[in-house]
Amino acid sequence: MHTPTTPKPQKLEAQVWELMKQGKPREAVECCQLLNRTYPNFAGGWRTTSHLAERMKSPEMALRAIDKAVTLEPENKEWKLQKGKCLMSLGLPQKARPLLLELAEQPLANGYQYATLGLLLSRLELHEQALEKYLEAARLEPGESQHFYNLATVHRFLGNFEAAEASLAQVLALNPDDYDAYKLRADLRRQTLDSNHVQELGQLIDAGIEDTRGRVEVLHAMAKELEDIEAYEQSWVYLKQGADTRRKLMQYDVGGDIDTMDRIREVYQAPLFDGRVVGDDNNEAIFVLGMPRTGTTLVERILSSHSQVYAAGELNNFALQLTHQARLAEPPPKSKTELVNLSASLDFSELGRAYIDSTRPATAVRPHFIDKMPLNFLYAGLLHLSLPNAKIVHLRRHPVDTCFAIYKTLFKDAYPFSYDLRELARYYLAYDALMNHWSSVMPGVIHTVHYERLVGSVEEESRGLLAYCGLPWEQQCLKFYENAQASTTASASQIRQPVYSSSVDKWRHFESQLQPLIEILEQGGLALDG
Repeated sequence: MHTPTTPKPQKLEAQVWELMKQGKPREAVECCQLLNRTYPNFAGGWRTTSHLAERMKSPEMALRAIDKAVTLEPENKEWKLQKGKCLMSLGLPQKARPLLLELAEQPLANGYQYATLGLLLSRLELHEQALEKYLEAARLEPGESQHFYNLATVHRFLGNFEAAEASLAQVLALNPDDYDAYKLRADLRRQTLDSNHVQELGQLIDAGIEDTRGRVEVLHAMAKELEDIEAYEQSWVYLKQGADTRRKLMQYDVGGDIDTMDRIREVYQAPLFDGRVVGDDNNEAIFVLGMPRTGTTLVERILSSHSQVYAAGELNNFALQLTHQARLAEPPPKSKTELVNLSASLDFSELGRAYIDSTRPATAVRPHFIDKMPLNFLYAGLLHLSLPNAKIVHLRRHPVDTCFAIYKTLFKDAYPFSYDLRELARYYLAYDALMNHWSSVMPGVIHTVHYERLVGSVEEESRGLLAYCGLPWEQQCLKFYENAQASTTASASQIRQPVYSSSVDKWRHFESQLQPLIEILEQGGLALDG
C-alpha cells in the first residue's frame, strides 16, 4: 500500500525523465526504482525503466523491464515495439522477427512508432516492409525531416535512386543542417559537370559548420563530387580535411589490431587443421570476405542472382557467437589475445551450429546463403573448423586501389584504421600477411577472386566462382544489376549498373598525395606496379 503522500505513478514517471533531462542519471534510477516498488502493476513504469536502461547501456535490463510491461498489458503495441527494439539490441533478430512482423500488420499510434518499426524491419533486411512504415510516418508527420531521410536510405537500398533524391530534397528543405543528407545525396549517383552540388557545398563549408561530425560529412560529400567531375587536386584537399578531422574524433591504436592478427597467425598453425576439421556438416553458408571496397558486393550480387542463393547481407553473427561461446569458458577471456588463444579450443561443431541457427529464419529461404561481412577474414580458419563444408570466397584488389577506396569512404562506426594513410597501410600489411597465412595452413580451401580480373572478364570469373561453390551455371548471374534484392553497403548505387572498369587504377589520379601509404606498402614487400 502506498501512503497518501506518495506521488501518483504518472507524476513519478515524469520526475524520472526530468532528472534525466537535468543530467542526473543516479537520481533518475532511484526515482524509477521507487516507481516500480510502489506501483508494480503500473506498466508505464516498466516501460520507463526499459528506456532508462537503454540509455544507460544495459540492454538485458531493458528487456526484462519491458517484458513486465508486456505481461501487464499484452495488447499494448508500444510495449511490443519496445520489446522488439530490445531484442534487436541484444543481437536476437530471430526472436524479434515474429513480434515485429505481427506489429507490421497492425495500425500504430503515431509517426514515431511507424518510423521505429521501419528501422527495425530494415535491420531485419525487410526493406520493402520498412518502406511502407516510413511512408506512413512521413504522411502522419510531414514536417519531420528524419522521416524523409529514412525514406531516402531505404529507397537507396532498393535501387530507387530518383525517389531517394526527391526524399533528400525534402530533408534539406525542412532541415538544411542535416549534414548526413548532403553526403547521402552525393553518393546516390555519379555527379557531372552539368549536374552537381559543388557550389552549394562550397558555400556551406565557407559559411562554417560548428558540428564537427557534420563538417566531416560535408567535406567528404564535396570530395566525392569533385572527384566525379575530375577535379582531383581540389577533391584531395577536402578529402584530407575530412579524414583528418574524423581521425581526431577517435581514440584508436592500430597496433592493437595488428597484434591481434599476428597472434591469430601464431595460434592457428597447420597442425590444427590436419585431421581436426570436425565441425558442423551444414553446407549452406558462402562467406565473402576481404578488405572493404574490394568488390565483395559485386561478388555477392553475382552469386545471389543464382536461384539457389540468398544474400543475407553483412552479418556479425559469427563474431557474436564466438564471443558468446568464449564467455562460457572458465575463466572467460579478458582481452583480445586471450580470446584468440581460447578460440582454437572451442567446440567447433557447436560454434558452427550456433552460427547457422542465429541466422534463421531469413537464411532458410534458399539452399545457400551469403554472409558478406568483410572482417570475417579474421576468422577464416575458425570458419573452416566450424563449418568445413561452407565456402570461403576472398576478394583481392590492387593494394593502393583498395586503400584509396577505403580512405575516401566515410564509414559510420567501422574500420577506424581508414582515416590515416600510415595506419591504413600498416593495417593492410597485417591483413595481407594473415590472408597469406590462411592460404598456407588451409591450402585449397579459400577461393580468391581478383577484382581487376572479374571486371575484365566477368563471365569467365563468374563461372569459376560458381563452380567453386558447387552451383550449376545460370546465365542470370551475368545480369546481377537486375537483381531486385536490397543492398545496404557503400556500393548500393554502383551494383545497380553492369560491370565497369573505371574504378581500376583510380588511385593514380592521387599518386603523389598517396605517397606516405605507398612507401609503407612497398617497405612491407608489396609489389605495386603489376
